Amino acid sequence: MAVTSLRTNIGNWQERVDLAASFRWTARLNLHEGVANHFSFAVNERGTQFLMNPNQMHFSRIKASDLIELDAENPKTAEGPNAPDPTAWSLHGAIHRHCPHARCVMHVHSMHATVLASLADSRLQPIDQNTAIFFNRFVIDEHYGGLAFEEEGERCAALLKDPKKTVMIMGNHGVMVIGKTIAETFNRLYYFERAAETYVRALQTGRPLRILSDEIAEKTAQEIEDYPDQATRHLAELKAILDDESSDYSQ
Repeated sequence: MAVTSLRTNIGNWQERVDLAASFRWTARLNLHEGVANHFSFAVNERGTQFLMNPNQMHFSRIKASDLIELDAENPKTAEGPNAPDPTAWSLHGAIHRHCPHARCVMHVHSMHATVLASLADSRLQPIDQNTAIFFNRFVIDEHYGGLAFEEEGERCAALLKDPKKTVMIMGNHGVMVIGKTIAETFNRLYYFERAAETYVRALQTGRPLRILSDEIAEKTAQEIEDYPDQATRHLAELKAILDDESSDYSQ
């Protein structure tokens, strides 16, 4: 089917393209977990109808037209062809039902974020600019309960009720990042992994950490939040690279 026809016949086309680009770059940066992780984006005002990747499709192959539209309030929408696995439905469905501020939800088992989630103390200390971005903006799930079936999804959603908490460090599991837009959420996912890597590498030296004061850490986090258009430009540049490579992500 021609791309022009797809744009005519499939709704939320630009959001699909942005989400597909995010999948491709997550794979390129090796932040994915084979075919086991999930991204979603709400497309209605209430945030209950959302786009999600097909069941067990590798991020490096996902195209805009592959994304499935689901309804968090209608479990039957999770029974169609290529519908996401039960853990994806339970986790993302619960968040989109209970957290309307979480328009976009990205969950990965990226290496350094997962290392951080595996420590007895999973706090990300503000030791540089990137780690300071997340000061007072993450919540730690201390009670991993196995695969994210229905009960686990509801429990995780309850931890993200505060709109200021945009990252959930999922103890013994990985990381969940939320945001208002796809660009914002992918940018946050990217920088959280970078921040986690810096912090883990600093811990590996065994030397004392130079931790920023609460005042400077909060000031830095707020300045980054107020910085104009950085997330939008980041994703736009990544899409430009994919376009230069004649990628089929936007088909």
